[in-house]
Amino acid sequence: MPFFSVVIPLYNKQNYIAGTIESVLTQDFTDFEIIIVEDCSTDSSLAMVETFDSPKLRMIRHEKNKGLSAARNTGIRNANAEYIAFLDADDQWHPQFLSEIRSLIDQNSDASLFATCYEEIYPGNVSLRPRFNCEIANGIVTDFFECNLGQPIYCPSSLCVQKSVFSEIGYYDEAITFGEDVDFNIRANVVFRLAWSAKSLAYYRMHSENQITNSTIGNKTITDFDSYEDLAFSNKPLKKYLDFHRYIMAKHYRNEGNELMFAKMLDGISHSGLNLRQRILLRLPAVALRSIKIWKNMLLRMGIKPTSYS
Repeated sequence: MPFFSVVIPLYNKQNYIAGTIESVLTQDFTDFEIIIVEDCSTDSSLAMVETFDSPKLRMIRHEKNKGLSAARNTGIRNANAEYIAFLDADDQWHPQFLSEIRSLIDQNSDASLFATCYEEIYPGNVSLRPRFNCEIANGIVTDFFECNLGQPIYCPSSLCVQKSVFSEIGYYDEAITFGEDVDFNIRANVVFRLAWSAKSLAYYRMHSENQITNSTIGNKTITDFDSYEDLAFSNKPLKKYLDFHRYIMAKHYRNEGNELMFAKMLDGISHSGLNLRQRILLRLPAVALRSIKIWKNMLLRMGIKPTSYS
């Protein structure tokens, strides 16, 4: 039985999947299997995977497109290892990613979630390390929610989960089609301890169509933040985390002209948990938010990332 199962959901990533697989096969820790869940791609993604001849790699094909959460769940259910590491099909790992996760596992027996820091990769090969809203040391994260009121301390491709976690809290919610990780992160970090490394060992591509920062919401389903309010009543950091993500969604809805959903998000926010910059942004009309987004994208191309998080 391998030590790690690496789950890679795949849908229309023909330009990236080869580099993604290569970054796993060149890990300095080699006791792993790769499970690629092919979610009915319409491009040449499948052909790119078939160019690899490795006994570590196996592919599971969905008969119809089911979405990111379902692809992850298929990988989880078919994993042979006790520890499951996730890697999106357009992201990559540093060669020491799995060995660093193994060290976290060995050094933190009370943890069930393991993650490293990461680098964000923007068009033009601009690479930026995220800035966090609190100081975090290597090892057990004392309060996940308090430390994630801004840029997340790990990305979907820098997370490893002990398989027993899914038996206790369930799998990824397949009904959620936008920001799938937020819901899982809430359920997982309320119950289990997270061990984290400050080393940036995952490369998180920031152009993909399924990422919150660049997607349109349209008719997609987001996390039901209200369903966690009872839990947040006695957990103030969780309440702040819920409101922070409501704030993010509210900006998206206003930017897209969906004033009904904007009002719904706004109604659930305790504004005392937002900083002044965030409160001002929520008062701006959609045209101003769109202008700010254009300006922000221009700065990103120069390697500058302004945020409202600090």
